[in-house]
Amino acid sequence: MTIIPAIDLLGGECVRLTQGDYAQVDVYSSDPVAVAQAFVQAGARRIHIVDLDAARGNPATNRTVIAAIRAAVACTIELGGGIRAESDVEELVELGVDRLVVGTTFARRPEVIREWSARYGARFIAGIDARDGMVCVQGWEQKTEIQDAALAATARDMGACAIIYTNIARDGMLGGPDIEGTSRIAGASGLPVILSGGIGAAGDIERVVERAHPGVVGVIAGKAIYTQALSLPELFARFPGTEGEPSW
Repeated sequence: MTIIPAIDLLGGECVRLTQGDYAQVDVYSSDPVAVAQAFVQAGARRIHIVDLDAARGNPATNRTVIAAIRAAVACTIELGGGIRAESDVEELVELGVDRLVVGTTFARRPEVIREWSARYGARFIAGIDARDGMVCVQGWEQKTEIQDAALAATARDMGACAIIYTNIARDGMLGGPDIEGTSRIAGASGLPVILSGGIGAAGDIERVVERAHPGVVGVIAGKAIYTQALSLPELFARFPGTEGEPSW
């Protein structure tokens, strides 16, 4: 199991939202670069970044910060939020981002991952964010009529290298992850799946390891790290993850 600490960017700051609600913002640091460096010093080999401004249609806001994070750390960076046009892909690839998480665009036009993979390689992760089993888009602010498992079933054929699945109701609540829902996505897709949302203690990760579908390969942790409910050095010692760089 790979533990992936998260950095959510809003206005250049490191924040966390509660259940994806932009009206419920906690600011944890005005220096996301220092946060990323601290993650790597603790043992992180992969960092998950969400550009919350880009998710709402303002991609320029955090590009300089993303570039600075990339320059400061050597680990794998996966980034999601607002990747809706090929110009976004070009810019982020040029910045050196390793994995691009495509959510809204994948939900609306799944074949875009196949098109982009043909040009930029197998670097695209399908981001599936759901509430009550239905996919949400546009920074989680719009609910669709697309069932999460049905969308997941298309991801492999579309060329995705993995899926990040977020149960929005669990996000930022520290109340435990949606192991059942994430396992359902892994079974439907046949792809490596990263669980996001609800991690509040080390015991939550232990339960994922014990109970989740074998295709669930990673866990994203955010708020619990910032509130010090989780100790990253201890986590990485207990869950060293995959040796080397995983293909996903």
